[in-house]
Amino acid sequence: MDELEVWEDLANIPPDPPVMREVCTNCKRPMIVCWCSALPPEKLNPRSRVIILQHPAEEKRCLRTAPMLQLGLTQNKCLIYKGKKFPQPRHENLESILTQPNTVLLYPSKTAIDIRDLENDSESYNLILIDGTWPQAKAIYTSSPILHNIKQVKLLTHITSSYIIRTQPTEGCLSTLETAAEALSQLEGDYTYREQLIKPLHVLCKYQLDNGAVTHQSKEFLLKTKMYPKLIGKRLSKLLRSTSDCVNQT
Repeated sequence: MDELEVWEDLANIPPDPPVMREVCTNCKRPMIVCWCSALPPEKLNPRSRVIILQHPAEEKRCLRTAPMLQLGLTQNKCLIYKGKKFPQPRHENLESILTQPNTVLLYPSKTAIDIRDLENDSESYNLILIDGTWPQAKAIYTSSPILHNIKQVKLLTHITSSYIIRTQPTEGCLSTLETAAEALSQLEGDYTYREQLIKPLHVLCKYQLDNGAVTHQSKEFLLKTKMYPKLIGKRLSKLLRSTSDCVNQT
């Protein structure tokens, strides 16, 4: 066997398979960064349910909060539909949900009312949340005319986001998980939802900070303190003005 044949034989030896990290069967995250231990001891069962309209880009993020909400609530109390426009033929039962009289959309429009004013209107609600960045959420709303006919509500709260490893547009912005937890707390009149549902987020952020992540300030804060590293365009400037008094999903 000459030298060339030897090298060909070596080249044909299959490489060792990559070492795969053990993955949690519940949250689908590597065990070392699993946050399931912080989920509610028993899944919470509110009268209302949360319907998340999720932009496809959110699914690619490794630090999402929507799965925490879905795993913290009982089955069918958190439904997630993916797309850039709603409803679509693949979105089973969504059109029916969106047209029900007890459906409300959490969206900071000029006509949105305080969610607490709904307390005596119905025993339960379908609470619609749009999951994405603000430009993505606005695009979903614009391209989904059915959403324009839904009663719109807003959260009035002084809560500061615990999602400190991700930059928020303004000081009042909350993650999807925090928004849903606060909304359920107000609708149900039970702040257990706020206290228990966001615990996995605290675990996630602590792990990231312990392993090199840094605390992020909002763009609004960085601009006010003249620490934002680049010039902002008209769209971001308008966004900061329009959302300074509203709580949005991210």
